[in-house]
Amino acid sequence: MSYALLTGLLLLALAGPVLAEETRPTLDKIKKAGAIQLGYREASRPFSFLGSDGQPAGYSVDVCRKIAAVLKSALGLADLKVSWVAVTPADRVGKLLRGTIDLECGSTTVTFERMRQVAFSHMTFVDGGSVLATASSGIRGVKDLNGKRVGLIANTTTDKALATALAALSIKAQIVNVSEHREGLQGLEAGRLDAYASDHLVLAGLLSTVKDPAMLKLSEDYFSYEPYALMMRRGDNDFLIQVDRTLSALYRSGTIVEIYERWFGSFNEVSPLVRALYLLHSWPDS
Repeated sequence: MSYALLTGLLLLALAGPVLAEETRPTLDKIKKAGAIQLGYREASRPFSFLGSDGQPAGYSVDVCRKIAAVLKSALGLADLKVSWVAVTPADRVGKLLRGTIDLECGSTTVTFERMRQVAFSHMTFVDGGSVLATASSGIRGVKDLNGKRVGLIANTTTDKALATALAALSIKAQIVNVSEHREGLQGLEAGRLDAYASDHLVLAGLLSTVKDPAMLKLSEDYFSYEPYALMMRRGDNDFLIQVDRTLSALYRSGTIVEIYERWFGSFNEVSPLVRALYLLHSWPDS
């Protein structure tokens, strides 16, 4: 063996532990801290929101609780502290990349643009963009938005998809940016907005919270396709595999249907499309 090769191998051996410490894979981070940081949305009902008891609640939150329970066992921990961190569409990626959260449990759509920065789990849900409007506005879909004041969260898939849908129909709406779903609903109730655009079930969740549901109308027309998944840091395959393995087990066992019915049962039954999603991601362990 040449001196140069031997030197190179020794340097690599010495660098290995340093690199491993610097990258700090998520599972190692969780095990050492005995804690996991989960991101949630405060007003993305029924997927992820702050409940009346002051605790995070919703479909995605329940799924992440199942994942945390499996991680506790898989890592051989006597206890695993679960810390919930509120995130918004504007800061969720940043908090993930900075390590403030380890897994985002919200209503985030998978896109190739986002995959340049983060990784995604198996799909957890599929929805589509729609509009919630004041009943008096006569709005029943995108085709009725010409000249209307339409609220939405900027720089989201809804923002881009609605712009495309409006352009295709040569419709000009007055877009009003809001920071969160709650602000959009308040705009509708106060008469500052004619419609609010987001994913259909998120809008259904907002509608379920208003004192007078008759004042609002939820459109059954969709203008986009929104595949949801849990978001995590890129380059950590061990953590990704553990998350996906847990999701597959939830799908195979039917536990996911119980979670679905808990949060969406009052809106609708499990659609054929969502059932297909569960089936296609029910990967075997071996």
